[in-house]
Parts: sequence; structure tokens; C-alpha cells
Amino acid sequence: MTHSPETPEVPIRPHEVTAAEVVPGDLFALTPEDAAERRWHVVTHTLPVSPEVIRVTLRPPLGGVDHEEDLRRERTVVVAGRRVDVDAVPLVEPESLESVEFRDGDRLTVLRAVDPLAAEVTYVRRWGAWHRDTTESADAQAAADAEVRRWAADAAREGTVVRHEPRPVRQARAAGPRRVVVTGLGAVTPLGVGAGELWDGLLEGRHGIRELTDPEFDGLPVRTAGTVPVDPASLLPRQAARRMNRAAQFAVLAAREAWTDAGYAAGGTRESGLDPERVGVSLGAILGDASVLVGGDRKLRERGARGVSPLTTPMTVPSQAASQVSLDLHITGEARTVTSACASGTEAIGQAVDRIRYGRVDVALAGGAEAVVTPAIMASFAAMRALAEGDPSEGSPSRPFAKDRDGFVNGEGAGVLVLESEEHARARGARIYCEAAGWGLSADAYHVAAPDPSGDGIALALRRAVRDAGGEVADVVHVNAHATATVDGDLAEARALRGVLGGGQGVPVTALKGHLGHLQGAAGGVEAVAAVLTLHHRMVPPTVGCGEVDDGIELDVVREAPRPLPDSGDLVLSNSFGFGGHNAVLALRRVGAA
Repeated sequence: MTHSPETPEVPIRPHEVTAAEVVPGDLFALTPEDAAERRWHVVTHTLPVSPEVIRVTLRPPLGGVDHEEDLRRERTVVVAGRRVDVDAVPLVEPESLESVEFRDGDRLTVLRAVDPLAAEVTYVRRWGAWHRDTTESADAQAAADAEVRRWAADAAREGTVVRHEPRPVRQARAAGPRRVVVTGLGAVTPLGVGAGELWDGLLEGRHGIRELTDPEFDGLPVRTAGTVPVDPASLLPRQAARRMNRAAQFAVLAAREAWTDAGYAAGGTRESGLDPERVGVSLGAILGDASVLVGGDRKLRERGARGVSPLTTPMTVPSQAASQVSLDLHITGEARTVTSACASGTEAIGQAVDRIRYGRVDVALAGGAEAVVTPAIMASFAAMRALAEGDPSEGSPSRPFAKDRDGFVNGEGAGVLVLESEEHARARGARIYCEAAGWGLSADAYHVAAPDPSGDGIALALRRAVRDAGGEVADVVHVNAHATATVDGDLAEARALRGVLGGGQGVPVTALKGHLGHLQGAAGGVEAVAAVLTLHHRMVPPTVGCGEVDDGIELDVVREAPRPLPDSGDLVLSNSFGFGGHNAVLALRRVGAA
């Protein structure tokens, strides 16, 4: 119920008259203070009570109950300078909510009916509290059931109309997009090989950032990076490893782990009895492995054309990781590569979610892989003044959200999730970590490298992810932040989170780049693995390197020790943002939540 079409929008020009001059249809206020507070009523009837007194019957202009006022004829009152069609103003009896049993999913509409220009506000009950029905931002303070009952009880006195709408009974409907779940995890990171090594290191507050001791890094202004502590080639058959670049080696190891973690047979689709055409790969990468091209160029200059390996080109392309995973596990449905800067891994997961939702494949390995810790890349980042400096033996040089942060730490690795349709997973009795519920994209269109300080693009991606998950911002219980520890980037992300989450102080936020460095195109994959484990174990890892939170962040940053995941919601968001304004957010949902 909002402004009536029979009541045209004309300016309200308050002026004083005597009660004797009031007639039905006047927009009326008892005092100038009421008029200033936009507390108006429509005069529906006047009746002389005595030669000195007139009785006026009043109704809120947007509907409500009538009440009467006896006024001396000479009393000064306020009218609005506009008339209202009395027959168009509905008589609305108040609704008692004292005995109503509220349930999550119920809706409540509240209209300040005494204000002719008021808009109706809708609330939705989520997690035992009432939140404004909007994906733009969350309420800083949700309303409790007792407060809502009080709104209804006081409606007539306050001039409001309160309406309760029970949650509708779900009806059977035709099949639509399929639900997608996570059944397997794999990771190769600076904390070690395996998702278990990653999770243990996160909870223990360890970091995997090291000094680069190879002579090729001599003379660089910054010589620290998040590097994988073992040679991935040593964990693969020699002949296969020789045909893969370093990023592809990371990807194959992570994919193998995720595949078996999902309960499939080692070896791939044939050994698992799967139709390979119904399985896909979707991996993100910026460059993949920059060292192959650099090495080929060096050999060309040193040895001539005959010194360049014929494998240089196929091992240089960013798609090599996805193709090698498909070769290794005999996956023929599709092998996709996403390149959207540091958002690549998260976008690759989102695209795989959609491929399963709409029936293109039943199972997908999705994530990201990157190996760009090379002298030229390190020198370029240093020239941008984007790299953090510091001795890794004294603590992580990467300090997300910290007051003394001064840049990111370059890193490498891979993170892969096994995604599949829920019915496929349940039919084979698979363990389900969580639901891959939705994702959102946006673009800043602001600068070739710098983030938009307003955070508007990030906020759009956040809202789209929540909406795609079929949720409300009140459902968000944790955010795994992108937070690279650059001054401007962390502030822009924090601003967006505060705007969307309604201040941000009620939602625990963690950032993992203090543990790992920035894994570039692999960051979204690895951080999605961590976000899944956060939901699964109901524990939020701390943010390493953040000794004192920057005053401008104003978020609930988890520091020093792990923290139990709150029970007040079911969505975890994992953020990834890249150079050029690429924004991607993944929404994961707790399995079995209401």
C-alpha cells in the first residue's frame, strides 16, 4: 500500500486555519510540530457537538483506523493546501500478532500511513530475526520478534499499518536449474601439497612466504614470494612432467587430490565408471607459467633457433593447465580456461557452476593455477611499487587490512574443487562439503590497474552473488576477503563490504594472503578451497600479518586465533578482484540449512 493514484502528487503547503474552517477531504495536522514530522490525517467527517465545539473524524491518508478529535471552533490547526478523495482512503483495521507463530521466510510490511509520501518497507524473517527485504545492504540492527509484535500493537497509535504474510507453502514445480554441490578439494600452495596442509597451516597461523635465493633473482628490489616448498615435477611421472609447465603441474596434482577426495577412483573417468563426455574442466589463469616463454627466448638468443624446444608454444599458453587436467583424468566434456586477471579462479568456478546447473555437464573440476614468480614479473610488480618488503623469517611481509600494510607478496600454486549436481552426488552416496550456491561478476571500468576507491563495482558483484544464490544479505555469515594488503585495494573492498553488509561489524572477515601471498589466477581457487573448509569445519582461520587493523577498514577482521563460524546465517562469500576492474564473488551455502 503506497500513495493512492486517486490522490495526485501535489505539493504540501502547510498553513494555519481555525477548526471551524476544516472540511472533509482536508489533509490535516493538529499542530505545526505534527506537520513538520509529516504526521497528517484526512478529515473524513465533521460534526457540530455544540456552538463552541466541532468533532472531526480523522484517518491516516494512506489507510488505517479512524479516530475522533473534539476541537473548539477557534482553535488553530494546520491543513496541507491540498484535498484528498475521502472514498479513496482505505479503512484498515489493525492486525494483532500476539498469538502468531513466526517462521523464517515470513514477510512483514510496514507503512507509515500518516505520511502521504511514505513508501512501504518490507521485512523478511531470516535466522530468527527480521531484516529489510533488500539485496542492496543489510540492516545494521535486525528486529526481534518481540519488537515486531510491538510494532503491530502500537500501529493505530503510531499511524502505521503493519501486515504479516506467512511463508508460502512450496508448490511442486517443473524442473529448473540444478543445485550444485562441492564434493572434492585439492590444493598445492606455499603451505605445502594437499588441502590438509593448507587447512592446518591456516588454522595454525603459519605462512609460506620465502626468500628467493636463485641467482636469477639477484639484484631485484624485492626478493620474497609465496613459493610452493616442493618441486611439483618430483611428484609426477617424469615423462608427463616434462610436457607440463609448472602451473599445469600444480593443477594436475590439485585435480588428482580433489578427484580422489570426491570418492572417485584414481586415474580418471574410465576407472570411475563415468561418461567422460559428462565431465568438464574449468580453470583460471592469468599467464599460467611465464618462465617457459622467458626460457625459450633465452635459448633462442644463446643457442639459436635449433635450441628452442618444440614444446615451448604448447607449454606457454594459459590453457595448458586445463588441457593437462583433462588429459590426465580423461575428461572429454570440455576443458575451459578463464583469464580475468586475479579474478580468474573464482570466475572459472562460477562458470563451472552454471555449466552444471543447466545440464551441460554433471561433474566439473574447477579452480585456478598459476606460476608467475619469475624475475621479469617480480621486477614489474616492484616497479609498480605494489610489492611488500620485509624479512619473512620475522613474520609475513603480507599484512592484509593492517595499518602498516605496504603491498602484496607474489605467489604460486593451485586450488581445485570437484563440483557436481546434487542428484549426481547423492545417487553415488558422495560426501557433500557444501553447496556452490551462486556467483556474481562486475567490472569497475575505472583504471588499468588501480581499484575504484568507491567500491561500487565490488558491491555490485557481492549483491549479485547473494542474489544468484537465492539468499538475502542477512544470510551472509562470513567473508573470505580478497585483501591483497595494498593500501587502496583493501580500503575499496572494506568500503564495499560495509555498504552491502550494513556496517560489516557483525560478519567475521578473514584474508589469507598473509599466509600465502597473492597466488594471482590461482588465488580464487585456493581461497575457495579454504572457504569450503571454513563452512565444513565451522571454523574461521585468522588473518596472518594483521597486527593492528587500519582505522579505515571498520570490519570484524578475525586475527590472532581461529574463531567458530557463527550459526546466524548460511552463506560464505569468497572474493576475488583483478587488475583492470575484474570483480568476481563466489557464494557457498551450508548443506542442510533452512
